[in-house]
Amino acid sequence: MRRAITSILAVAAVVALPHVSSAQAQNETSRKVAGGGISAPGWQGEIDPQEARRGSTLNDAKFAPEGNGFHVTTGPATTYWNPANTASGDYTVSATFTEPKFMNLNDHPHPYGIVIAGNNMGTAAQSYLYCAAYGNGRFIVRGFGPKAFQMNGREGEPNAAVHKAAGVDQPVTQEIAMSVKGDKIECAINGTVVASYDKSALLTAGKLSSTDGVYGIRFAHNTDAIVSNLTVTKR
Repeated sequence: MRRAITSILAVAAVVALPHVSSAQAQNETSRKVAGGGISAPGWQGEIDPQEARRGSTLNDAKFAPEGNGFHVTTGPATTYWNPANTASGDYTVSATFTEPKFMNLNDHPHPYGIVIAGNNMGTAAQSYLYCAAYGNGRFIVRGFGPKAFQMNGREGEPNAAVHKAAGVDQPVTQEIAMSVKGDKIECAINGTVVASYDKSALLTAGKLSSTDGVYGIRFAHNTDAIVSNLTVTKR
């Protein structure tokens, strides 16, 4: 019986590992990345306000070209964009995110994903929306307008379409796309729409100023992944 109880507790510990409360995540210290900063021409970035209040800077995260994409290592939670990359009307922005070693910089999963509808970026009046995936089968939709707002809860939600890493330090890849289609804004992960919102729920005070704007990518703190095939498709 003692052996059985021990086994049950061990399994419970493994199952519980990938999920963490928002309070624990927010209290985690953001590391400083050696050789940080942005080395991809034309790109800009901004760390989250709470990261700045804790003394972090943009140079504590690293954004560098790699292949036909970028290698991002954080540091503080950061949003990256190139002012030349804009989309308007109906469109889809998509990219592939590969985490070579799941949770290699942290003790719980952190998300990364696509940013759309960026306006007044880098200012106190900025607004944008992002959809990001975790390597444990969860995703989150949030934005800034200019204060942070949540669309699917403080900790996101699970969805079978989101890929799960086989374990810590194992690779996991997500195909993430955000679309503006008529009166809808959608997020698709690995080919499945995981969230859909009426524009009216987002084009309102304290949220987005427009669905037209800059697109880019978003990384939570202490995360390491490669972004490839960042593409916009007009409809």
